[in-house]
Amino acid sequence: MTKPVCYSTKAFSTASASAPLGASSIERRTPTTSDVQIQILYCGVCHSDLHYARNEWGFTQYPAVPGHEIVGRVTAIGSRVTKFKVGETVGVGCLVDSCRTCPNCREGLEQYCDNGMTMTYGSTDKILNRPTLGGYAQSIVVTESFVLRMPANLNPAAAAPLLCAGITTYSPLRHWKVGPGQKVGIVGLGGLGHMGVKFARAFGAHVVLFTTSPSKAADAKRLGAHEVVLSTDEAQMAAHAGTFDFILDAVSASHDINAYFNQLKRDGNLVLIGAPEKPLPVAAFPLIFRRRSFSGSLIGGLPETQEMLDFCGTHNITCDIEMICMDQINEAYERMLKSDVKYRFVIDMASLV
Repeated sequence: MTKPVCYSTKAFSTASASAPLGASSIERRTPTTSDVQIQILYCGVCHSDLHYARNEWGFTQYPAVPGHEIVGRVTAIGSRVTKFKVGETVGVGCLVDSCRTCPNCREGLEQYCDNGMTMTYGSTDKILNRPTLGGYAQSIVVTESFVLRMPANLNPAAAAPLLCAGITTYSPLRHWKVGPGQKVGIVGLGGLGHMGVKFARAFGAHVVLFTTSPSKAADAKRLGAHEVVLSTDEAQMAAHAGTFDFILDAVSASHDINAYFNQLKRDGNLVLIGAPEKPLPVAAFPLIFRRRSFSGSLIGGLPETQEMLDFCGTHNITCDIEMICMDQINEAYERMLKSDVKYRFVIDMASLV
């Protein structure tokens, strides 16, 4: 087999779990006939980036380049590419490939690929046979099928986190058919939760934010929540008990999930999209006695992600962001740990020089 041709591009990477991210040079494959080469303009900063950089999930391969909320400009295309042209603004999310043949892939649910999805970082590049490297870089090369069209009317920097935070919240709300006449709870007002509020409101539901921080009430209502419930206040929780059709739990810290089961109606469903480090104790009786459901959800496939972007373009929905330069990433990670961001950092990749 002919050795793939590669080119060098500037990036920010880390060499170990304890090392800060710093300037480096990485190799990308030269575009094949079905590839799209992208100059990265903006890259959102997901909490998963921090987990991966610090090997908190135990599978990081170093040197590691995080980043999977990518918006950029097409700079070259392979001879068989038909969906994109040089100069167009495009997006790349958490996936850059999958087997494409299993039942899930054939349904457009590549995130559940039976043979293992290829993630934007932390997987194995099928062509180079080496670890995939993410969006903290000047450019990336992705097969055409996993490149997304960005709505022209959206601020590209504020749209970047839609590629993870957006689809992670959109997908379960759509799958469980959230809409008018329903009462929907969103647990947590962070990078995920603030998008959950925006989408649930846009879908026509009555939206209630659950938070442990009274200071977030005004912002939650600005973002679209009709009501705010302080989850540490027993009286407020009791007043809403048994009234929710659907609850989206976006909290990754340890918390009492059983308290939210009791907020559901009979046949109500709680979907977990946060990823707590330790298993959450789940009591059986709150589920059994009201036929309630407890589910999970993972990003979305390519068709649904494009649907989400188009929906955002129609309804002018983007993330609330704070722009940073590439050399501020280590400080941004420390601030993320303190929840000191409203609500997503985005890197201006022009700062990577």
